Amino acid sequence: EVQLVESGGGLVHPGGSLRLSCAASGFNFNWSPMNWVRQAPGKALEWVSSITVNGTSTAYADSVKGRFLIPRDNAKNMLYLQMNALKHEDTAVYYCERSGIRGQGTQVTVSS
Repeated sequence: EVQLVESGGGLVHPGGSLRLSCAASGFNFNWSPMNWVRQAPGKALEWVSSITVNGTSTAYADSVKGRFLIPRDNAKNMLYLQMNALKHEDTAVYYCERSGIRGQGTQVTVSS
């Protein structure tokens, strides 16, 4: 059974940083491209970032480019989202995703 468990969310001031983690199990993580998506209150699900199986290629939504990074650790079956220079509009529930399957999400709130 595919399991994705996100953690690391919380309340942060604008300009602050957070590092989200996603623990993956139940599938061959080393062979799986992975994504982060988010859903803000009252809005549709939004793609945030993607990474290839070996981490050599990444992609970011324009809204987070230059502020977010999506490293992965294949030895630990872990995906991360390093979020810097956070803005109010980054407030959302963040999910890691593999082939349309998401975890339960972790809440990120950016507020002064």
